[in-house]
Amino acid sequence: MLLKRDLLEDIKAGKVDLIFRRWNRPTVKAGGTLKTKLGPLSIKAITDMSPDDVTEAEAQRAGFKDVADFRRWLDSMKQGELFQRIEVGYQGED
Repeated sequence: MLLKRDLLEDIKAGKVDLIFRRWNRPTVKAGGTLKTKLGPLSIKAITDMSPDDVTEAEAQRAGFKDVADFRRWLDSMKQGELFQRIEVGYQGED
């Protein structure tokens, strides 16, 4: 899972603790970690869901202004059969 640096900075700062992904095959699993440029992230939980079920609060936890902002982002992403809600946390420096 590739994450942009500004999103990683927001996760590190505690501003973002939720990520949404649409893909054909997941590349992370709950309880695992993800190495990033800023240090490892913990993958706390993963939930399969529909993009239509994303709430305002979840969109904001993921760093979006609101659900409309989330939908604009989603429209720019590649297609995939699986949509997941991923809870993350910053684990610290390597």
